[in-house]
Amino acid sequence: MQISLRVAQFDDIDSIFDIRTRVKENHLSREQLTGMGITPDAIREAIAQAPCIWIAEVEGVRAGFSMADLQEGCVFAAFVLPEYEGRGLGRQLMDKAQTFLFERYPTIWLETAEASRAYGFYRALGWTPVERLPEGDIRLEKSLIADPNARPSIE
Repeated sequence: MQISLRVAQFDDIDSIFDIRTRVKENHLSREQLTGMGITPDAIREAIAQAPCIWIAEVEGVRAGFSMADLQEGCVFAAFVLPEYEGRGLGRQLMDKAQTFLFERYPTIWLETAEASRAYGFYRALGWTPVERLPEGDIRLEKSLIADPNARPSIE
């Protein structure tokens, strides 16, 4: 199985939305994404500003992506098509996003639902839960080096 990771290009935008709307957990429709401000134009702008979105391809098929928010210092998205789960794509995509963010921030963050499979995945990658958010999600952080100001785990 040939897996390759690369920086997203403008012609990947439709595939990014296809992947995002085909996931089983944390599913959102295009209409819901648009309501949140996640549009093809917004993704195009992100790609134009910095290499902040990565595509995982398996045998030439766009099977997953991750996206980092450079201004916020967070992993904004990491999704893999259901039929490609369990092949290491998520871990590789997270590595790309984390490496990119750690070049700019000593501590990075993301948010997810505590009851999600993603929560366990992020914990296994070394992310620490630091805050329960009002809408029910958990904020997790990861530091490149031991940070004396890092927030304690909520577990």
